[in-house]
Amino acid sequence: MIAELEPVRTLLQEYYGRRFKSRKDFKQNACCPTDTGRRHADILELIPKEVKDRHYGCGCPFPSDQLSGLTVLDLGSGTGVDVFIMAYLVGPKGFVHGIDMTEEQLVVAQAALPVVMRRFGYGRTNVAFHQDFIEVAETIPDTSVDLVISDCVINLSPRKDLVFQTIHRVLKEGGEFYISDIAADRRLPPAISQDPDLIAECLGGAEYEHDWFDQMKAARFPDPRVVSRTVVQQEVKGEPVTFSSLTVRGFKFATPLDPRCEDYGQVAVYRGNLPSSPARFTFDDHHVFEVHRPVPVCRNTARMLQETRLSRYFEVTTAIKHFGLFKCGPSPVVTSVNGACC
Repeated sequence: MIAELEPVRTLLQEYYGRRFKSRKDFKQNACCPTDTGRRHADILELIPKEVKDRHYGCGCPFPSDQLSGLTVLDLGSGTGVDVFIMAYLVGPKGFVHGIDMTEEQLVVAQAALPVVMRRFGYGRTNVAFHQDFIEVAETIPDTSVDLVISDCVINLSPRKDLVFQTIHRVLKEGGEFYISDIAADRRLPPAISQDPDLIAECLGGAEYEHDWFDQMKAARFPDPRVVSRTVVQQEVKGEPVTFSSLTVRGFKFATPLDPRCEDYGQVAVYRGNLPSSPARFTFDDHHVFEVHRPVPVCRNTARMLQETRLSRYFEVTTAIKHFGLFKCGPSPVVTSVNGACC
């Protein structure tokens, strides 16, 4: 065990193992907003109440494409809500690992497992829970996982760099992480970053957003993409810090992506063959592909669509030659035009 992690782990095990009984126990708002209930209400109906009562999250860490048959790892699985949702999405031919360090949380998850499998109609379980630490995930073999998810947990670790190194280790070539978590618009003052309750409630450990992305890039994910962003809090202890819930995706490639978005004259076309997204497919916050409409893409985006499970949904042209930098980034949001609304 890494010595510097022990105090934080002790704090969190006490908080989530003994103090935290339901979301009503939270004093802050950061860990509560989530659209999982909206997107997957039908699956949640099949999950026992005692599991859902102790679930928290700040986003929806489930990619919107077809996930059937994938092997998935949930970092910080708690009582297992996200694991169970993912177990349904990957189907009986897929498999989901959930790791958490808190025994009390895992006891609830394990007790619910046979109930959930029966309600899903599965003849055998496609879930395994492990007591483990997200910085190392020793129970998960190298290059064994197609998709890593996590919901509002990585902010709790003081060694997020190790978490992303572990994610890279366990992912297969072409595999993806898809995580929801809290980031800040600046480096936090000690009054926030050293407050035990704020750490436990997802704010004190939130990374400055740019430092957080640098950690992903250092772990060999050179081009992580923001899928969605929601502001969850804008002032804590009198400090004007903006905390946002970000959903971020990144892919593992043996041949590294470009460090910048480069233009090779490539175009991507969404086939429209995903039943849940017949008209358009949202890849990230600046790539929304309308069905059958050619869209210029940088070489990194082209590779993400060509060399991963997403290739079944896209036609991507080959690189022609280098045309310089590709103008790639979130589209500006227009709130009004000349004061008119229609």
